[in-house]
Amino acid sequence: MTTTHPSPAADPAAGSAVKAADRAHVFHSWSAQGLIDPLPIAGAEGSYFWDYDGNRYLDFSSQLVNTNIGHQHPKVVAAIQEQAGKLCTLAPGFAVDVRSEAARLIAERTPGDLDKIFFTNGGAEAVENAVRMARLHTGRAKVLSAYRSYHGATAAAINLTGDPRRWPSDTASAGVVHFWGPFLYRSPFHAETEQQECERALAHLEQTIAFEGPQSVAAIILETVPGTAGIMVPPAGYLAGVREICDRYGIVFILDEVMAGFGRTGAWFAADQFGVTPDLLTFAKGVNSGYVPLGGVAISAEIAATFDTRPYPGGLTYSGHPLACASAVATINAMAEERIVENAAEIGEKVIGPGLRAIAERHPSVGEVRGLGVFWALDLVKNKETREPLVPYNASGAANAPMAEFAAACKRGGLWPFVNMNRTHVVPACTITEAEAKEGLTALDEALTAADAHTH
Repeated sequence: MTTTHPSPAADPAAGSAVKAADRAHVFHSWSAQGLIDPLPIAGAEGSYFWDYDGNRYLDFSSQLVNTNIGHQHPKVVAAIQEQAGKLCTLAPGFAVDVRSEAARLIAERTPGDLDKIFFTNGGAEAVENAVRMARLHTGRAKVLSAYRSYHGATAAAINLTGDPRRWPSDTASAGVVHFWGPFLYRSPFHAETEQQECERALAHLEQTIAFEGPQSVAAIILETVPGTAGIMVPPAGYLAGVREICDRYGIVFILDEVMAGFGRTGAWFAADQFGVTPDLLTFAKGVNSGYVPLGGVAISAEIAATFDTRPYPGGLTYSGHPLACASAVATINAMAEERIVENAAEIGEKVIGPGLRAIAERHPSVGEVRGLGVFWALDLVKNKETREPLVPYNASGAANAPMAEFAAACKRGGLWPFVNMNRTHVVPACTITEAEAKEGLTALDEALTAADAHTH
């Protein structure tokens, strides 16, 4: 087992104080408050962060798959500092240089004619507003979204989500209809090839639309490459097929690139890799690596025109916040100047992809490897032949012990993993070096022996 690397300024007393204050006053997301044990973090830089005990971790999670440019990038930190000295905040109704420049840089990179940018504070609000725009543009109510998806935790976004986090808040009255997207490894269509999976998934979607009534469907929303649900790269032709179906029925096509965008898949937007242009594209996370909260919707000319003389009934106090926009400008410029998107593509193709496939050969617990760029998943199984997941769907407590043991082994080896259900995702910063990627793969290789112990 490898050991964690020594890090600056070990100060266990300070860590204890931080943790005590957290437990006294902070209410955490997605958690039973009395059952969690948050790790106090002292600092971070590049691909690493460290705790107050001097343990350093290689961040193979990019936090929540959002620090695409790594921790504490000096150009982005400097831009935030400079903007704070100049103009910290201003209401959305004014024209501000840094807001206009952020919008221009984003619009330059989005596919097709998605040239108008509506800014939000994050991805869920971007989805909320994209759906609202689609409903107002079409005059229709229903929105179709896929099982095995995540679109956010606000009112409409959580209903659109296709994983168990939806269940406690789902009133089944939000006008959302779920359908099955393509996923050959666990095909709901009994397909044997990617082509069959594509054809059958499109036929299923079209049949769902027929039975729901095409005239009632405002939008179809898909993650270009589903993220937290399993990094299931769609088969060739699927997204183009959805685009064609939307065109035929006058349905707005929304691509959620909150996680997949800004270099994560080895392109500025994953849509570019599939040759499709949606009507609306949501973004957040990598647009500025989460240094200041920011998200948004890129809007097509046709939908933008709907609101030329009709007021758009939506907005936020912090829409296009100057500090957030300054961090986005600096992030996008740094990504271009330092070839960070290209680095993500090259590391994925030459290091992470081959490395994970070699690991899969050695470990009976690795059922499938899939991904692009710095966006990969290992589907962990009890048995490679049956493909039985290592833990049951939505497992917790004792039922989830095999994944918990694997995650603990990663952390002991100095690797911070992204674990969800029966999968571990390999989602480091787009800036990760070849040496760092190999270091992480070595730690992952060792930790997987904990998962192998539960195979048969």
